[in-house]
Amino acid sequence: MTSLQGGQKPLIAVCQMTATDDKEKNFATCVHLINKAHQRGASAVFLPEGFDYIGTSTEQTLSLAEPLEGDLIQHYSKLARDLRLWLFLGGFHEKGPNWKEDHRVYNSHVVIDDTGCTASVYRKTHLFDISLHNGVSLKESNFTISGPALVPPVSTPVGKVGLAVCYDLRFPELSLALRQGGAEILTFPSAFTVTTGQAHWEVLLRARAIETQCYVVAAAQTGKHNERRASYGHSLVVDPWGTVVAQCSEGTNLCYAEIDLPSLHRVRLEMPVANHRRSDLYGTISSSNTS
Repeated sequence: MTSLQGGQKPLIAVCQMTATDDKEKNFATCVHLINKAHQRGASAVFLPEGFDYIGTSTEQTLSLAEPLEGDLIQHYSKLARDLRLWLFLGGFHEKGPNWKEDHRVYNSHVVIDDTGCTASVYRKTHLFDISLHNGVSLKESNFTISGPALVPPVSTPVGKVGLAVCYDLRFPELSLALRQGGAEILTFPSAFTVTTGQAHWEVLLRARAIETQCYVVAAAQTGKHNERRASYGHSLVVDPWGTVVAQCSEGTNLCYAEIDLPSLHRVRLEMPVANHRRSDLYGTISSSNTS
């Protein structure tokens, strides 16, 4: 873990990449980005959804999946331990519990701490099943199992981090539940399509930051993965006031942001929206799995 001196704000690094079906090449890209972040002094590095690979077909996607105990996560655990930093592995194709029978996966957000241990695993609960008029069509539920629950925010050197994945961004109830569970940072590793990204990416991320008064961290896939699929990119960080404080340019890249928790707490004190919620009128957001 990067040591912080005299009130220095912790630094995070947010990665952007173009994953393909070549797992070794994707891993090399991620290692390069993580090493750059380490050299810059980051305490935590955030990778996008599909950091392990993006397949060209359902059959290939399933054939490349691994268990959490497999080689890939072990490699990342060693990297986190050697560099003494936290890794947020934004969307790992994890073999499901009944793999031998149904060959289905979880889309898992895996957090590895600076000792190389798995600190948390969140399995994506909202699956991306859409069909747009312009021909964009994806059905994640064809091969992915919906996660059973939210997980508690993770206490890290940069703050308490609430875990989500991509399409979860469109469901504010999830973000509010994580906020009620103590989150100071929400993270949405993603592979947004170009069409939905151009229309909704930044506005949704800023809205989640404003309504929860959390930092929002969004590592993203970018560019053309194969002949059938491309991603929007624009990895970014939003502060609790809704200001974009860091953003990636085009291509494989990194952006950095300092996490100012005193500023976050000041925003919450000056505008205490959490205390103003009228749960007597519209109910409460369930946080039974995030407390």
